[in-house]
Amino acid sequence: MLRVEGLTRRFGDHLALDDVTFDVVPGRMTGFVGANGAGKTTTMRIILGVLA
Repeated sequence: MLRVEGLTRRFGDHLALDDVTFDVVPGRMTGFVGANGAGKTTTMRIILGVLA
């Protein structure tokens, strides 16, 4: 199981992620969707350790 709680990220004065929280349950297909600029890539980079 993957649990993300209260993830926040800023780039200077720009708030990229604001208190993102979600769970990914084993054995279940999960989508990660949103508009351009919504923070999907930033979120995944933090989860994978590419960004601190």
